[in-house]
Amino acid sequence: MTPRKSVSLVLGSGGARGYAHIGVIRWLLQNGYEIRSIAGCSMGALVGGIYAAGKLDEYTEWSIALGKFEIFRLLDPAFGAGGLLKGERIINTLRELLGDCQIEELPLKFTAVATDIDSQEEVWIEHGSLFDAIRASIAIPTVFTPFTHDGRRLLDGGLVNPLPVEPVLQDDTDLTIAVSLSGRPEPPRVAAEDPPPEDTSETLSKRERVREFLNEMQERFKRDKPGNEKDSPFDLVSSSIETMQNTIAALKLETTPPDVMISVPRNIAMFYEFHRAAELTSLGHRLAAETLGSGKGAPATS
Repeated sequence: MTPRKSVSLVLGSGGARGYAHIGVIRWLLQNGYEIRSIAGCSMGALVGGIYAAGKLDEYTEWSIALGKFEIFRLLDPAFGAGGLLKGERIINTLRELLGDCQIEELPLKFTAVATDIDSQEEVWIEHGSLFDAIRASIAIPTVFTPFTHDGRRLLDGGLVNPLPVEPVLQDDTDLTIAVSLSGRPEPPRVAAEDPPPEDTSETLSKRERVREFLNEMQERFKRDKPGNEKDSPFDLVSSSIETMQNTIAALKLETTPPDVMISVPRNIAMFYEFHRAAELTSLGHRLAAETLGSGKGAPATS
């Protein structure tokens, strides 16, 4: 009886929590699973596409090195053009760092899911520039401007399908494994044994000063708000979008459930906390081990 380990991998949307996808992929590869296809939405499309292009290690190293200050430098204001950010700077940075390619030339099947804002249809992008597809799939409403692809104005695929199982339903693989970034809330838990990324004292000092400044500004904003509400308008918008996506995902999963579900607690990080790459990657690795390594949801046998 040999374990069946060929996998169709579905990577969901959820902003910075998507770093957990990296940990899941690493665990699968370390334990003999063969990823033959990937369908991803938003951050799932970004991580999945970069893995399909063979550049996940380079991207992970770059992501872990980012602090809040470096992340802010990647933001390019759109000044009222349908979103807060154009998204060009981050995509161009990744293109320069990792190199672009055509989706049809990838060694495995890849689908990025986006939303046509005009027709309100789900769009599967399976050809053309990899980073164009990723840019379309990550276009969170109000945050990024829409992206035009093949003449269609596209936004984040999470608006219609936050965990896109359907693109892999016809795959000739043994298992469909989905990674949801909207799991049941739990107390934040990260691997205490994992060391922080290496850093120089000079860079660390700079990051600490930036962190202190940001914390001070956040506290000042909270003090100055009427009624001292807990959430900022930005927090409310992001939480509202996630609430909508969670409901859509739950309904879709009732009709197209994967063979195995790995759930990342939705309260483990806010979707914009991209400076937490190291701990969220470790979390994904541990959750994959807990779900698959313990025998719960283990591969079927033949």
